[in-house]
Order: sequence, then structure tokens, then C-alpha cells
Amino acid sequence: MAIVAFTPSSLPSAAPSGTLPTTARGTSPEAPNEPQAPHSPQAPNGRTAPEPFMFGPRSRQLFGIFHAAESARTVDSAVLLCAPFGQEGLRTHRFYKVLAERLARTGVATLRFDFHGAGDSPGDERGGEMDGWRRDLWSAHEELRLRAPQARIVWIGARLGATLAVLAARNGRCDPVRLVLWEPVIDGRRYARLLREQHVAAIDTTFCIPDLSWRRNLARNPDALPEEALGASLSPALRAQLHALTPESLPLTALHDTLVLASPDDTQTAQWAADQQSRHMPVRLAYFRHPLDWTADPYPNSAMVPAEALTRLQGAVHE
Repeated sequence: MAIVAFTPSSLPSAAPSGTLPTTARGTSPEAPNEPQAPHSPQAPNGRTAPEPFMFGPRSRQLFGIFHAAESARTVDSAVLLCAPFGQEGLRTHRFYKVLAERLARTGVATLRFDFHGAGDSPGDERGGEMDGWRRDLWSAHEELRLRAPQARIVWIGARLGATLAVLAARNGRCDPVRLVLWEPVIDGRRYARLLREQHVAAIDTTFCIPDLSWRRNLARNPDALPEEALGASLSPALRAQLHALTPESLPLTALHDTLVLASPDDTQTAQWAADQQSRHMPVRLAYFRHPLDWTADPYPNSAMVPAEALTRLQGAVHE
């Protein structure tokens, strides 16, 4: 079993038995204290430094970091990175940072951001739900469009971030030229069960005396949707949305070229992509195996960034 590691800042000195601590938020050294006007700060190495800022409607501010393209190598593409949910978002935080830096160095402006109530964005995570996050993605797209007005915008989303990209793109409000969906969540109940199973496994390995009631409850009702998963809260609205999330509820549209990256043994995603192709949607499936574990870290205290995953996603922008 993979060892689940939590950062010291996310663990209180005394946690109630059977409950994982809520994910630490607002701890990124990149987070500004106040909204900042767009500018192009210079890093010590002479390159344009990433710019942290707040954006979006006043009632729903979001935290973002813009990586401007290097002017000498600027190309006609820009990338919006859509983060996964909860612990999966923490696992990919450094990966997205390195990916954004690499894209910027090759001339691709990139925006990464935190959904409302997650990461360094304001809001109560206990109220998080997919309709609001879909609107957040629209706001992030509009912000990237302001900062890269001539660019062809590509959305790259992982896990639930990829699912949100599908939901946000299909109404035609935004104009991404391509969706890159990295192992999208297309079966909400299956996904919630995975989170619950990993949560129970983390309880077993985190506390000196495991609370066996969690495992008994899992065995008694394996399909129950959890209220908490690996330190992240699942609101009633989010649980209802995951319950209703099925492959049939995620039709793609012909508005966007779509690349789906899936594990070779993920037959459900392969069938979903094939169903979209049968509807004559511009979608392509590519199998991709990588060592990144979405919900557990096999290398505690290590910020592993798989080189093959970086290369694959960089290439997906231009395919």
C-alpha cells in the first residue's frame, strides 16, 4: 500500500480519531495579500517572473499565477491549467508549476489558478460545487484572454479539473481551441468510492490506533458518498453532482478539438472516447502511463515531477 504523506502545516497537533485534518489553505508563498495590477516583474535570472494576482468578480475572487511567454520565443498559443480536486490538486500543484514554467520558456503564456474555496482562493471549501467551479473556469479563461489577446487558448485539465473543462466548454461561452483531458473523472460514484477507500486507508496508516468504524462502514455500504475525503470536504451539492455524473452526462461538442489521455487499462474512459468519436466529435484518445499517484505519495517529503508527464503535456499543446 502506498504511504500517504501530509505536509506538517496541514496537520494540527491533535486531530480527532477517525477524522483527517482539513487541507491547509492560503499557505502558498506565491499568494499576494491584495489584488495586484498586471505587470511583468523580472526574475533574478533576467526572465519574466510569474505574476501572482487576484481576479474574477468581486463576489467570487480567485487566485491565479500568470506565466508570461518569453517575448523572443512567443508562439500563438496560451494554456489554461485546470487543477484537480482536493488531495489530487495538492499532488499536482508542483507539477503544474513546473509545467507552466516550461511552457512559458517555450513561448506559451500560461495561467494556473485555484478554484473558489480551494488552494489560495477565498471561499469556504465546504460549499464547493461543480457549477460554481465551472463559472470559475470561465472567469479564468476571460482573464487569460485579456493577458494573451491574440493567442489560441488550450485548456489542460487533470482528473476532476478535466471534467470541469468539458462542462465549461460545451455551452460555447468560451473559445478554447483544444481541450487536453488527463484521466478525466467520468463516473462520479466510482470516483467518490475511490476517494472514500483512500480516505479509509489513510486513516489506517496515519493514526497510531486506527478507527475501525471507518472500515466497517465502508464494508457495510461501499457505495455511500463521503462527506470528507483525504482532508477535503464534499458539500451536499458536490455529492449530488458526483452521484449524477456518468459518461452519458458528459457529451463533447464539435466546438473544440479534444485530446484524451488515459491509462492503458482504463477501459471506461476508452469507451467514452469511442462513443464521442461515434458521434463524429473531434476527439482523439492516447494511452499514457505515468508514475504519478493521484491520491497517495509513494515518496514522502519528495516533490516528484515525472519528466515523461511534463513532456507529454507540453507536446499536447501543439499536436
